[in-house]
Amino acid sequence: MLKTIAPIAHIRSDFPTKFGIPRQSGLVPELRATIVFEPEYAVAEAVRGLSDFSHLWLIWGFSAAERSEWSPTVRPPRLGGNVRMGVFATRSPFRPNFLGLSSVRIISVNVVNGIPDIQVAGADLMDGTPIYDIKPYLTTTDCHPEARDGFVAASGSYGIEVVFPDEMATEMTCEERTALRAVLAQDPRPAYHDDPIRIYGFPFGKYEVKFKVSDNVLTVISVEKNIKIL
Repeated sequence: MLKTIAPIAHIRSDFPTKFGIPRQSGLVPELRATIVFEPEYAVAEAVRGLSDFSHLWLIWGFSAAERSEWSPTVRPPRLGGNVRMGVFATRSPFRPNFLGLSSVRIISVNVVNGIPDIQVAGADLMDGTPIYDIKPYLTTTDCHPEARDGFVAASGSYGIEVVFPDEMATEMTCEERTALRAVLAQDPRPAYHDDPIRIYGFPFGKYEVKFKVSDNVLTVISVEKNIKIL
């Protein structure tokens, strides 16, 4: 009899919404997040030996993208949202079982009063995302230098110049500012958007960030404390 899977943990990150989240794990190594275990799994013995590894695989759920039906084809943002590919040839969130896979770097494995948590870097997960399993990353089997990137290689890499005036982030810490700049440099917009007048925005940690993009230059126009989060 198959067991219905349930979260073993949830992640705490700076992204309360989907917009702005890096398209893949590891693209923004400056990002920090915390894996917080559910009470049943918050057992120190369960993470014994984990700190000897440098990276983790996270198996998690696209909790903000669940649908009652699935489609065999999807429109990858990498291809401008206009070309369909087989769902199993993409990392689209609209999958039959809504499962995601991310590789993250371990910053620290902590145990306080017998309760563990894991600090990680480079996560591409929305705050509150359910984690269904955690596995150590192994360089001997998980790294394949000869691997091909399919249509992703042909579509090029993301990257954009960022203009982030100092006066826009006087209340941010150096670490927050560095992480935010790295997120913006990935160009959070949908690949098919090209509107120099449009103002984009998303919450990042305690802040609400707004920006414009023109001639492949992203300019931050405001960074304000988000009173909904404080």
